[in-house]
Amino acid sequence: MMERIICLVLGYCFGLFQTGYLYSKKHNVDIKKEGSGNSGSTNVLRVMGVKAGIIVFLGDAGKTILACLAARVLFGNRPDMVNLLVLYAALGAILGHNYPFYMHFNGGKGIACTAGLLASIDWRLMLICLIVFVIIVAVTRYVSLGSLVVVSIFLAWMIVFGQMGEYGLGESLRLEFYGVAAVIAALAFLRHRANLNRLIHGTENKISAKKK
Repeated sequence: MMERIICLVLGYCFGLFQTGYLYSKKHNVDIKKEGSGNSGSTNVLRVMGVKAGIIVFLGDAGKTILACLAARVLFGNRPDMVNLLVLYAALGAILGHNYPFYMHFNGGKGIACTAGLLASIDWRLMLICLIVFVIIVAVTRYVSLGSLVVVSIFLAWMIVFGQMGEYGLGESLRLEFYGVAAVIAALAFLRHRANLNRLIHGTENKISAKKK
């Protein structure tokens, strides 16, 4: 149990680095007062342009990669559960990103952080999700739709390949592994509930960016 708590707390600390907020402040923009008021990469993209959006996305994905890497370094001697601990570290990073205590628990939506998890847990999954995301956004111009499809693929992949023994988990840990993956996916849907409602009613905002 202690390993799980360490990874959660460690991940949360990494997640507190609000790339979008800090980057926008550096450029004399308060991203919390612009666009949707969200500090994630999509809002930064809309408000500050493509370059800013990419930088913030990479920063948010990167902090999750670092959290996952820290979990592997600390608990690499536990091959039977290290991938479970990676999920806990990523969950912590997503929670820190979405709910930073010093910003009244109102941060981003966690998709860039989830991308960092994909890169950390399975390159095949990352590649598939990237292709699917790009196709969906290119065709529909709905970032939220692409994001929710990706987290759904992530959850299904964790369960299917976990059952196939891909992640070296002891059988007693598999249900927990799926449970943590389900929480990560559920957090994405929770943070996108307004977007989901707009998608259902056909009023969702399509992606666009200022030229900067």
